Amino acid sequence: MADARASSASSAAPPTFDEVFCGLLPRLYRRAVMLAGSRQSAEDVVHEAYLKLAARPQRFLAHPEPYAYAFTAVLSVARDAYRKDRRQVLVDGMEGVEEAGAGGGAGAVPGASGGWDGGVERRQAEIEAVRLLGRLSHRQAGIVILVDLDGYTIDQAAKIMKVHRGTAARHRARALDRLRAYLVESEHGQAGR
Repeated sequence: MADARASSASSAAPPTFDEVFCGLLPRLYRRAVMLAGSRQSAEDVVHEAYLKLAARPQRFLAHPEPYAYAFTAVLSVARDAYRKDRRQVLVDGMEGVEEAGAGGGAGAVPGASGGWDGGVERRQAEIEAVRLLGRLSHRQAGIVILVDLDGYTIDQAAKIMKVHRGTAARHRARALDRLRAYLVESEHGQAGR
């Protein structure tokens, strides 16, 4: 009887680092794209974050919210990559994507039937979100992602980002103000055409 209890206790072992991290991958990739700006850069960021966390897996596994811990690592890696790459001359990678989305009558499909458009409208919204978040600092983008996309409170986001609540609230307010200004600016630019 004691052997049966021991074997059942060992079969219910806690999840491994890889199991927990792999469970978070889809969500981390989506957020990394918003921070890094492209799918390839996001993959690099998530991979680097994995390596960073794998060095001390017990900290990751012991954390009460593994996603928050992993997101902090992703944000840190994305910020470091941005700092390293900003000395290089970058080509605006979103121009080709926007032109491809605008061509072929993709904009007419959703409004014409009011039905499903194959995900085109959602993809265009994601591209726009990535473009707008790319105009923010990494801290501002991180707070907006945590609060407005992931549903954390300001207090929780501040704890995740390891800043004071007031700092998190100020970053979010400034980020939202900048986003509103960009949207107004782009509306005026389109109205002038």
